[in-house]
This record gives sequence, C-alpha cells and structure tokens, in this order.
Amino acid sequence: MRKKPIEILVNDKMQKHYKYVLVESIGKNFDREFKPQLTPKEMLEMGVFGGKYMTDCGNEFPKDWYKKAKFSPNKRDAKINYFKVNASQPLSVWRAKGWIYKEDPRGWFQWYCRYFMGRRIPSEDKRQIKRWIAMRRHISQIKNNCRAEDFSCHTKQRQAVLHWAYDSRKF
Repeated sequence: MRKKPIEILVNDKMQKHYKYVLVESIGKNFDREFKPQLTPKEMLEMGVFGGKYMTDCGNEFPKDWYKKAKFSPNKRDAKINYFKVNASQPLSVWRAKGWIYKEDPRGWFQWYCRYFMGRRIPSEDKRQIKRWIAMRRHISQIKNNCRAEDFSCHTKQRQAVLHWAYDSRKF
C-alpha cells in the first residue's frame, strides 16, 4: 500500500479530465493470480500494437517508459512489432464485443499500465485478470505446435500473447 495515495489527471486524445488514484506502489501488490512476465515499459521497448499505442500518454506514465519505446510516427506499422506481424484487432471490434471498460477506452493494455502504476478498481481488475488468464490457451497452442525458440512458428499468436504481457520468447 502506498503511504499516500496519488491522484492522476488524464488529458489525452481519448480522455479529458479523467482522474484516478494510485493506491499501491508501482509494480507492487498485484492480485495473486496475476503474474505478468513483462512490464509495460518492456512491452513498449519490444514493439507492440504496431507502435501506435499510447503515443499521446507521455504525461500519464513514467518518462522512462518512452525512452526506448518503439513507436510509429504516422500510423500503425506491423514492422515495429517484435514478431513483425499484425496481431491486433481494431478498437472498434473490442468496443463491439464489450471488452472496453469505460475508464480505459484504449483497452486491456491501458488497464494494465494503470494497474501496474498502482490504480485498483476491484471489479474491473478481476474482469481484466480473468481475460489475461484466458490468453493461456494461446500459449498452449504455441508450446504444442512449435519447437522451443522457433520464433518463426505461430508469429501472430506469439505477438498476440506479447500484447498481454506474456513473454513469448520463453516458450
């Protein structure tokens, strides 16, 4: 638990005047079922979401998350992704399926970044962690169909699980 909660004010392209409170220390006190293998900073440095995710959020998150982040200057670019493939669905699909929580209009990764920073919303945290756990089926498919360290096998699935903080280079 943080000694003193910190209030964050968000003003970016997708949210204006949104406030939330950090109640935990950064990277600490995660739910016991939630054990991400990568931090948000590591994910951004490896190359995720075609380099167009949270490029306008530099005031919300630590500056060092952005120092080595792989971003695309114009539009989403699969070549920026670690596995050089597009493994993302458009935000419109996520909205249509009801996967977007109103407080995190960019989706799961935005939730994860804010959770990592220390924000806690028990009901939403439980929902998002359940979704994270469900990604394990993709890990099983990679493990069952690819030789260890064959990064050319199931590249789209490897990139997809990377988007969910699983280190797909390790299986």
